[in-house]
Amino acid sequence: MSISVKRVYEPAAKSDGRRVLVDRLWPRGLKKEDAAIDLWLKELAPSTALRQWFGHDPARWEGFRHRYAGELDALAEHWRPLAEQAERHRVTLLFGARDEEHNNAVVLKAYLENWLKKHGPG
Repeated sequence: MSISVKRVYEPAAKSDGRRVLVDRLWPRGLKKEDAAIDLWLKELAPSTALRQWFGHDPARWEGFRHRYAGELDALAEHWRPLAEQAERHRVTLLFGARDEEHNNAVVLKAYLENWLKKHGPG
C-alpha cells in the first residue's frame, strides 16, 4: 500500500506514481497542460458546504475530519477503485491548499489507508 499527499504546485516526480487531484475546484494559477495530473476526482472532495464551513481553520480540523469521513462513507464507488489501485501501485493525492497538515487530501489518505487495513489485499 502506497499513498502519499503532495501540493499540486510542487513539481511532479517519477516517485509520485499516479497523480490524482482530489479538490473540487481547479487550483488557482495552474494551467491544465502544466499540471501533470493523471486523474481529477472532484467527486471525492468535501462538499461545498463543508469546505466553506471549514475554511482551512485549524480550530475546526477535528470537526472537518469527522464530517468529511461521513461524506466519504457515501462515496465508495468513487474512492474504492483508488484504494484498490493503491494496493498495487503508488498513488499521490494532490491538493491545492497552502496548509499541508489540515486539508482534505490528508483526511482522504487516512481514510483510504484505514479501509485498506481493515479489508486487506484484494
